[in-house]
Amino acid sequence: MPPSGRIPEATVARLPLYLQALVQASEQGTSTLSSEALAQASGVNSAKVRKDLSQLGSYGTRGVGYRVDELIGEISEVLGLTRDRPVVIVGIGNLGRALASYAGFTRRGFSLAALIDADPSKIGTEVGGRTVESLDDLASIVAERHVSIAVLATPAAAAQAVADALVDAGINAILNFAPVHVTVPGRVPVRTVDLSTELQILSFYEQLHGGRLGPTAG
Repeated sequence: MPPSGRIPEATVARLPLYLQALVQASEQGTSTLSSEALAQASGVNSAKVRKDLSQLGSYGTRGVGYRVDELIGEISEVLGLTRDRPVVIVGIGNLGRALASYAGFTRRGFSLAALIDADPSKIGTEVGGRTVESLDDLASIVAERHVSIAVLATPAAAAQAVADALVDAGINAILNFAPVHVTVPGRVPVRTVDLSTELQILSFYEQLHGGRLGPTAG
């Protein structure tokens, strides 16, 4: 298997789609999947599936397909999901509360290590069975609980300062839900999820095609 750093970014972005489809297949008792079946379940064409998985050194078996559990293990290893990855959520507003209650973290290889906020009225309250902790304790939480990934769900005005604090505390990757760009050192990858931007893009395609067609696959 090639080092994950040598796998094309576009392939890495599709691996979670394959993993989700494979996990669902495994839960249904399916032991093998053809590239066509995996493609249909993932919303990707079969040629792209075969090319992506070949980057992992997995080619399947002619007439049989891919062994589901084996491929789950290979993709999980590439994505760093062979052990639980502790995550902190910073910003326990409406979105942060919703994320804190999301059961998919534990099902997808992540453990929720802490909920953090700067608002004194929220500190000490419970959300999803977890107690909200103070932003002042961020550094010790990250160090003691071995956290390397953070979810940033603060208002836009606070996002950059909190991102700086996350980096200083030792966070190595950030999933940013704040509706603003944050600047961090190049060694810290940031993935930004802006719901309003996604809706605006959908609005463009709905207006262009009258709701009948969506964007073509890139």
